[in-house]
Amino acid sequence: MAISPDRMQAAAPGLVSLYKRARVSLEKAGVEGERAAVYLVLDRSGSMRRHYREGAVQRLAEQVLGLAANLDDDGVVPVVFFSTGVDGVAEIALEAYEGRVNALHESCGPMGRTNYHLAMQAVLDHYEASGSDQPALVVFQTDGGPSSRSAAERLLCSAARLPVFWQFVGFGDPDGKEFDFLRKLDELPVPGRRVVDNAGFYAAGAEPGTRSDAALYDALMGEFPQWLAAARAAGVIRG
Repeated sequence: MAISPDRMQAAAPGLVSLYKRARVSLEKAGVEGERAAVYLVLDRSGSMRRHYREGAVQRLAEQVLGLAANLDDDGVVPVVFFSTGVDGVAEIALEAYEGRVNALHESCGPMGRTNYHLAMQAVLDHYEASGSDQPALVVFQTDGGPSSRSAAERLLCSAARLPVFWQFVGFGDPDGKEFDFLRKLDELPVPGRRVVDNAGFYAAGAEPGTRSDAALYDALMGEFPQWLAAARAAGVIRG
């Protein structure tokens, strides 16, 4: 079951409005009642410094926690920080989320370049170790394409056989060339390259902290319902 409204109010009153707004988007997408583990992956490349400082990354984490409370019952979202490699793996929870993202970010050491595939593998390792039989929704935030594009593409294609959906969220110019690779990942052919379409992309803009909660939640549900149906039809999600 999802987190109940009463537990949400008691544990994280500051997130209740996000929890309710996320539920509206789930209902609009026809996936209310679905269960999924939710992960958050956060870019720590040097160009991300402003977004941490201005609170946009913390805000995204809170939005994801509000969504996760509708999809899972543990009140916890695993978080992977990455740049050149995996900089850190931690959690945010209903009972401990305020200011946590920047504190974790600052404990991760120097900011580096951008490599998706190592962070993606860290998510898959965590998911496998959890022993979960539920699908997983990964909100993967970045502000540009990776240094190792072929590695990220290969991993995404091979991971299509697992019950994991990758929702990429771009911080930056929505028309910028820095997101050409993410658009390519979103459009990789099925079944030529992967058994199901296991990725989506949403450009949150150069000032992502100003985008409405409704816009983000609607975008996160833009392709997830179709993936659930396709993954079940293909036997990727069982039961």
